[in-house]
Amino acid sequence: MVEQTEKLVEEITADPKVSPEIDSKYRKIILAAQRSKQLQRGANPRVEMDPRKSKVTRIAMREIEEGKIDFELIAMIAANKSQAD
Repeated sequence: MVEQTEKLVEEITADPKVSPEIDSKYRKIILAAQRSKQLQRGANPRVEMDPRKSKVTRIAMREIEEGKIDFELIAMIAANKSQAD
């Protein structure tokens, strides 16, 4: 189990993803909301902020502003088409 975890960590760190540019304030809000949920469930903040003194939404927004969050854009047309098949 430990070996599998170490292998996954190596794969993730070896191939850093380049996140696309956030093209609208709505996308930024959705991304921050998703990250806030992760933080509420116990994820470690990726920025130097005290989680006991800062709200998770503030931490999530700071992480996004500093480019610490990796994400992908998925075309909704393709996603809807594959679900119909």
